[in-house]
Amino acid sequence: MNSVRWAGVAAIVLLGLAGCGSDSDAATDDAPSTSASQEPGPFFGVCGGLSDEEVRTAFAVPSFAIVTRNSVGCEWEVSGPTGPSVSFSWYRGSPIGRERSGAELIGRPAEDIEIDGRSGFRSTGLNALGEVYLCEVGLQFGADFVHFSVMYADSAPTADPCAVATDLTTLVAERAS
Repeated sequence: MNSVRWAGVAAIVLLGLAGCGSDSDAATDDAPSTSASQEPGPFFGVCGGLSDEEVRTAFAVPSFAIVTRNSVGCEWEVSGPTGPSVSFSWYRGSPIGRERSGAELIGRPAEDIEIDGRSGFRSTGLNALGEVYLCEVGLQFGADFVHFSVMYADSAPTADPCAVATDLTTLVAERAS
């Protein structure tokens, strides 16, 4: 009885391993082409090299209740996840067009921008009064891009969200190494 069970397990393992193999021609066909534009971008450092004070000043708030830092970005929150916030994300080897399309799919039309000689996009979200309460800016760096999202949520903006996002993106672009 045990030998039948082990034979069944061995067959399943072998089938699984066979499914993991690849045809070298198929792998080559699916590989993205390499060009100068596909080179990795610069190293941005933690939070794009921005200090909490620089973000606080641009965002025009007295302080942040929560600051989150991790390996791919940072978020500065005034009153928790539903309140005003600024987020920075660094996407390595990811297409900026996907982020732009996502913004447009949820009703935030994107426009082309250029900052420090680099192309990108800006999209905005409007509240019920037709005022900009959210602004996203994405900027391309080779195969990478950085993204800022500035949101005032339901509170009255203390600064123009797109001016904040653009100013912070400009600082990061100027400091890129």
